[in-house]
Amino acid sequence: MNPAVSVVLPTFNRLRSLPAAMRSVLDQSYRDLELIVVDDASTEDVETVVTGFNDPRVHYLRCPVNGGAAAARNAGLVEARGRFIAFQDSDDLWLPGKLGRQVELLENQPPNVGAVVGLKILYGRDAARNYGPGRVTCAPDPKRRMTLQEDQLKRSLLDSRISVQNGLFRRDCLPDIAWFDPRARANEDWDFTIRLARHTRVLEQTEPVVLAMISPDSISTNARRNVTGYLRIMKNHGDVFRRYRRELGEFQFLLGRALLRVGRRKAGLGLIFRSLQSRPLNLLTMGKAGARRAMLRLSPHKKAMDSGR
Repeated sequence: MNPAVSVVLPTFNRLRSLPAAMRSVLDQSYRDLELIVVDDASTEDVETVVTGFNDPRVHYLRCPVNGGAAAARNAGLVEARGRFIAFQDSDDLWLPGKLGRQVELLENQPPNVGAVVGLKILYGRDAARNYGPGRVTCAPDPKRRMTLQEDQLKRSLLDSRISVQNGLFRRDCLPDIAWFDPRARANEDWDFTIRLARHTRVLEQTEPVVLAMISPDSISTNARRNVTGYLRIMKNHGDVFRRYRRELGEFQFLLGRALLRVGRRKAGLGLIFRSLQSRPLNLLTMGKAGARRAMLRLSPHKKAMDSGR
């Protein structure tokens, strides 16, 4: 008999935190689950740790090559048998009662609501996105909760409200078995949020359901991988951005600034210039000093573009 919930947990060389992450799933009061641990070609002996749990609900799956979290999650989804899908990260902890409450919520929603998500208490980062020990915040910001009545697709283009380990998803909420873009080594949650909003509705709760840790090797702290993730979002959802011109301008501005931070000056300035053509108010987000520097940088770039017409 198939379990009600399939939990997919990708991991790569995280033996120090993996057992606690697994235990937080297996110790949930809601027991009708399977836990699929996807070993993303670790060099550590993950299999011994996983099989050592000696729990029939636990399954071990090893990827032959390291493909990143998105590819590992897709591999786990192929093996999943549950009506509902949940995710866990190898350095996070589910809070007690997380799964039972979310199953009850989702079972009582109409079919067009394909997911329920909660918040996470995030250690290692504060609300201003400063990273370091002792910093803590709640994410996403509960004051900006997404509602069922709003245009969730439009909202998701600029505001990634879903961390996948915070949620529970109907198995049929997306038409394809590959839910994640394997070419995105960062921001795959954001890409997934937009993908989900294209097909279903999301019920967002403001109750914390996960304790999450930002570790020194966390993908979210890698600027170059984040840029790649932004580029993949633009490529995967270009048709949607063309329908929402304001959001396109703001995303171009965001991507342009990210490119500048990793030294890709020409590409970054080009995107910022295009964003300002459609959304001049983007300058206000930079402050007076930042706007002045941006305009000085853009002046020679604009002349070069004008001369090449």
